[in-house]
Amino acid sequence: MTTFRRPLGMRFWLITLAAVVGMLVTASLGRWQLSRATQKEALQAMLDARGRMPAMDGRALLSPPSGATSEAEALVHRAVVLEGRWLPEHTVYLDNRQMNGRPGFFVLTPLQLTGGPAEVVLVQRGWVPRNFQDRTQLPQVPTPQDEVVRVAGRVAAAPSRLYEFGGRDSSGGNAGGHGAQGSSRIRQNLDLAAFRTETGLALAPLTVVQTGAVGGAGDGLQRDWSVVGAGVDKHYGYAFQWFGLCGLMALLYVWFQIVRRFIRPRSQPAP
Repeated sequence: MTTFRRPLGMRFWLITLAAVVGMLVTASLGRWQLSRATQKEALQAMLDARGRMPAMDGRALLSPPSGATSEAEALVHRAVVLEGRWLPEHTVYLDNRQMNGRPGFFVLTPLQLTGGPAEVVLVQRGWVPRNFQDRTQLPQVPTPQDEVVRVAGRVAAAPSRLYEFGGRDSSGGNAGGHGAQGSSRIRQNLDLAAFRTETGLALAPLTVVQTGAVGGAGDGLQRDWSVVGAGVDKHYGYAFQWFGLCGLMALLYVWFQIVRRFIRPRSQPAP
């Protein structure tokens, strides 16, 4: 029986080199995603531990633990219960925000704490739908004035930013946050430093995402906030994809470059 073998030319070695490089790259990316998942697991454990801590009050929120590099690092995601008075004249509505797949506004109102006249925390109170027939109409959100309220929530950083086209000021309809009635409070994004300058309030560098009010809120706002998570599962998914691609390249290389090239059927007739 005669065995036919093809010569190993330049094409074979180029394909071999490309396959090896591809497998090394995809395997490295898979391992990197696993390392990211390990880091996110540690972050998730920290978030869960903070969520189990007792609720803070306004004084603890404004006085983070010593030794922390920032308030956000030490206090974000901690439970908190605030007591104070709403400042409804400074309420803003963040546009194009979704809850349960519906577009609308996030309602943000500063809360002046009872501890002192300069202690103010911006509260992300909840979500309301918008009027699509009149996009400048503000929804009615009951906000008691001159009445001490207790607000339960969790500490958060500044509100998340959305993409906005150039030429629009993030503080309002026109530069400086002043515009026509019904539009000056509608904003795409809110910068805490700019809002502090605009209002003259001594805002805390953190916000509070309201999850409820002691005794009930009664303001008609929805608070089905997204679950706080570190996103561990997505890194395991990415790792599976990279390792799967690495295995696929290995199988294709073995089949086309080794099996089909060097292994021949033994049923060929003798010459």
